[in-house]
Amino acid sequence: MLSADTWVRLAGRAGRAPFGWVAGWGRLVWLGAVLIVLALSPSSWRPRARSALAHHVYTDTAPVLPGFTALSALLTLVITRIVVVTAQSYGLSQYALEMVVRVLVLELIPLGAALVVALRCTIPNGAAMATMRQAGHFDRLRAHGVEPLTQEAVPRLVAGVFSTITLAALSSFVGTVLAYLAVYGLTEAGLPAYSRMFGRVFDGTVSLIFVLKTLAFSLAVSVIPIASGLRDKEVKGSRESAALQGLVRMFAVLLVLEAVSLVGNYY
Repeated sequence: MLSADTWVRLAGRAGRAPFGWVAGWGRLVWLGAVLIVLALSPSSWRPRARSALAHHVYTDTAPVLPGFTALSALLTLVITRIVVVTAQSYGLSQYALEMVVRVLVLELIPLGAALVVALRCTIPNGAAMATMRQAGHFDRLRAHGVEPLTQEAVPRLVAGVFSTITLAALSSFVGTVLAYLAVYGLTEAGLPAYSRMFGRVFDGTVSLIFVLKTLAFSLAVSVIPIASGLRDKEVKGSRESAALQGLVRMFAVLLVLEAVSLVGNYY
């Protein structure tokens, strides 16, 4: 049987939990805004920072690009074949390619690119930020007159955005071409119908939503893990704790963004 004091303490903790959750998100949003402003500021891009940016852009993009593009191509061929055969059996073959383009290019490829970059690059980068801050690396940089956010955090953030957009753009192009080849083969006969279908899918509103969603995905998977790793009071313990906190918050934001884009595209 719990005592009255125990019940009071539990009630106090339950009452403080929502305020702590809101405060944590507020600090995360503030720090993310600071990082974005620094990334957009020309004064942040001195030669040393540009060198760090080039390094992180290469290491966050080049190793991932071939594998993700190949996986997207394989997924495109498999899904296209399944959808086309299924649509033909129901007499709906005229809608097969439109369904493939909508599912793959509009939804799966941008989300897949964001998740791959997050798991491969930005979440480890966020954990590295927490480790460097706890080890005193940021203090040593300040002692030498170097701003640690500009030198360490901003290049990683920009590299994550660049990697996500590059993977999504290239894989969408490859998927679009392979979907056509899977249905029509190496012929120009299907280009007029395919172009009309593609223009019908990617009208002005859908194209704008696609661009904004891809940009929002890239910012979410880049800003949230790094900002989580930089919050020294709330990121306690090991690199794994920083990575876990960034992962949970990032997935929540991605889910909201995907839901908003679905509403914009289909309602």
